[in-house]
Amino acid sequence: MVLLRAEHAPAVLAFERANRAYFAAAVPDRGDEFFARFADRYRALLDEQEAGVCAFHLLLAEDGSVLGRFNLMDLVDGTASLGYRVARHATGRGLATATVRELCRLAATRYGLTTLRAAVAEENAGSRRVLAKAGFVLDGPADPAEIGGKSGSWYACDLTVEDVRSAERGRG
Repeated sequence: MVLLRAEHAPAVLAFERANRAYFAAAVPDRGDEFFARFADRYRALLDEQEAGVCAFHLLLAEDGSVLGRFNLMDLVDGTASLGYRVARHATGRGLATATVRELCRLAATRYGLTTLRAAVAEENAGSRRVLAKAGFVLDGPADPAEIGGKSGSWYACDLTVEDVRSAERGRG
């Protein structure tokens, strides 16, 4: 897993285009405007990361293509929101679970966070499984506005050292 950098832009755009329909089945579609203004949006992400507001990570294949995006957003007062998406061809191999676990470790050790939260739509069973395996627990209902108008829930992970170690051992 690596931090998002300017030179990743072409690979990120290819990842988003190749998986657009797959992602739209589980989360709200980014829309045509996202792709039309990708360069501007990408620069804005890098600016947010530079300001310490967010931390954007990529899981890359050996050839440099993007297998997944794993984002920590709104880093404030020891908490952040987790968002992620994995390429369709990379699902079912445990990559999302392993990478979310690694991001939990980084959130605690590199970013000094104590809690991660993630909102998941009800019908997104795969993401709920990944979060449970990574040590997240149900934390209450999510406002449909937070997840594209869908019903869903918030999950939270306490990033105390013991909880992070337990998640690394495969708890959940």
